[in-house]
Amino acid sequence: MSSTAALIATLKAELKAAGLTYADLARELRMAESSIKRMFAKGDMPLTRIDEIARVLKTDFAELARRVADAQPLRRELSDEQERAVVADRKLLLVAICCLSQWSFEQIVSSYTINEAETVKCLAKLDRLGIIELKALNRYRLRVAKTLRWRPNGPVMRYFREHVVGDYFSGGFDGDGEMLTLVHGQIGSGLAESFNQRLARIAQDFAQQHVADQKLPPEHKRPYTIVVGMRSWLFSVFRDLKR
Repeated sequence: MSSTAALIATLKAELKAAGLTYADLARELRMAESSIKRMFAKGDMPLTRIDEIARVLKTDFAELARRVADAQPLRRELSDEQERAVVADRKLLLVAICCLSQWSFEQIVSSYTINEAETVKCLAKLDRLGIIELKALNRYRLRVAKTLRWRPNGPVMRYFREHVVGDYFSGGFDGDGEMLTLVHGQIGSGLAESFNQRLARIAQDFAQQHVADQKLPPEHKRPYTIVVGMRSWLFSVFRDLKR
């Protein structure tokens, strides 16, 4: 959706929320209702007209712009350039992961040996990268989806393969709330996407539960990491035995 179309859609939503019809708006602006309808249908209105509509809505252009931004769909994947910037700095990567987990500024500073100035610097860089929108008092809004998908062969996944995968799978997976299951089989190729969607829902459920449990005291929570993957694959030590 273009910026203009998004603004028109926001104005329509604000009019509806305020209980105002096109006829009501026409009376306030001293215009014909047909002109109002035509203006919204074509999406063609000068800034002065937008300011007048904002006045009727008891708001201003800055607030409308914020609402347009809030209504935009969140990114589900970053560019290669954005990912390279994130993994180039270990502390920036850590703060990025904390932001994706919706940690507060205070949680980050109290949990890791990154001082306030360093954390602010990282948040400001994430804002410039378009990953968050940094607000007053070091608060922020995510500009990416909570279930952001790192590029399959991008900089972040390469970093994790090199530095994280071995550490993750070296555990016994025998602790409280842990499990490791390896299932191999052959299924109809058309069913693979169905399983992928179900696995994605599990990841989404976990992400939503994480957000819901943010209010719990620290002593009632433990950090967990789910790794979800599915691929057409045969273990390398068996490949030479394949007929």
